Amino acid sequence: MKKILAVLIVLTLSGCKSMMDNQTVSKESINTTLDSWHKAAASANFNNYFNLMTDDAIFIGTDATENWNKAAFQVWAKPYFDKGKAWSFTALERHVYFDETGRTAWFDELLNTQMKICRGSGVLVKIGKEWKIKHYVLSATIPNDNINEVVKIKTPIEDAFLKKMKDRQ
Repeated sequence: MKKILAVLIVLTLSGCKSMMDNQTVSKESINTTLDSWHKAAASANFNNYFNLMTDDAIFIGTDATENWNKAAFQVWAKPYFDKGKAWSFTALERHVYFDETGRTAWFDELLNTQMKICRGSGVLVKIGKEWKIKHYVLSATIPNDNINEVVKIKTPIEDAFLKKMKDRQ
């Protein structure tokens, strides 16, 4: 009985180690995917940028009106890529998490951008051997001590947007 228990413990621990090794490899792959995605934008490489997204990807930008499916985001972004100036984001910090299957991951990242510090978060799915971005949310950070100043600036714009949204209901 002790031998069976010992074998079960060894198998369980080796299975856990294997899962941790797979997550380490997947985290590296996800970091490569996200870093490549940001690099493609910085170098205005439209095809590389959008090929790292799933066909049904969603991109949510910093403006309240920016909630695009991939096709709409491509239309919006194309003029920026065509000018050779898209955007430049560099991860300062990133955290990656996995579901129990190891084929879906979510992340958050702190970014150095032309807008200063931003935060990105999203979901990736593993398609074959590649990780693809399925959902991405970009947020501008606001220091807590400055939130009232920012609210004053955005109030007239967002009050009009709120009215428009209420009128649609």
